[in-house]
Amino acid sequence: MATVSSRGGRSGRRRPVSEINVVPYIDVMLVLLVIFMVTAPMLPPGVVDLPSAGRSNQQPEAYVEVTVTASGEMKVRARNRGDSPESTVGRRELADAVRAVGGADLPVVISGDRQVRYEVILEVMGELQKMNINRIALMVRPPGGSR
Repeated sequence: MATVSSRGGRSGRRRPVSEINVVPYIDVMLVLLVIFMVTAPMLPPGVVDLPSAGRSNQQPEAYVEVTVTASGEMKVRARNRGDSPESTVGRRELADAVRAVGGADLPVVISGDRQVRYEVILEVMGELQKMNINRIALMVRPPGGSR
């Protein structure tokens, strides 16, 4: 521990230095900053590899379509099983409407508008899974499809 004379250069009572020398800490921080600045551009960016939607060679079978519009309302109708009228339903009536047009034996396809939050689509999927419907799909536009 370094001591400093209280009377200039004369010998006498000495007191300890109570200051911290921060220069070495600043040097270490600057070295760490340079290391992070050099290595950060080398890290791979977080990429989400989404599946593409291609055309199927198989003819679509009968299914129940649940359409979620941009305004948030839901419409239910049976597809490829005769002409079924489209009915507008709320979240509580969804289970009864799906049972009425096809029951649990048909797969259900959810068509969500681009403007609809993803959370709403997941809530619709959750409601359908509560009905023990295991065949649930999402309607997508095939590559090169019209807007």
